[in-house]
Amino acid sequence: MEPSVLIDKVKAVIDPFLEEDQSYFCVQIKIKPTNNIKVFLDGDKGLPIERCTFFNRKLYKAIEEEAWFPEGDFSLEVSSPGVDEPLILNRQYQKNIGRKVMVTLNDASEKIGQLMTVSDNDIVLEWTDGKGKKAIQQQLLIPFENIKSTIVQVQF
Repeated sequence: MEPSVLIDKVKAVIDPFLEEDQSYFCVQIKIKPTNNIKVFLDGDKGLPIERCTFFNRKLYKAIEEEAWFPEGDFSLEVSSPGVDEPLILNRQYQKNIGRKVMVTLNDASEKIGQLMTVSDNDIVLEWTDGKGKKAIQQQLLIPFENIKSTIVQVQF
């Protein structure tokens, strides 16, 4: 089965559940040649393991019942994107407003700062240059078209 057809089938199974509870959304679906299906979901307030399990069971059942792989030769993973995965959707940017991010621009330069605002076309980063009384708040408007990747910086 072609990967694009498989992606459409996966979406057809999970979309009704995502429409039912709109606090969750599909970030990406990857299909590997080894029939490994990876579904990356997220939620406006995170994605609990119980919801991953729920989506996994629903999808697994559909794959089995509809015999997408007659020999049963497939693997299925449903998870949230890892902390080191770049933000892909505007909705992911929105949920991370206020967090520290590293933006890699198309020219390979990197900007690190707090994600302040997100629109349909761009983001605003803010950071502090200098220390003490010489500290200056800087802001930079970055159009999405100039962004190669954005990764949330996990702070401990």
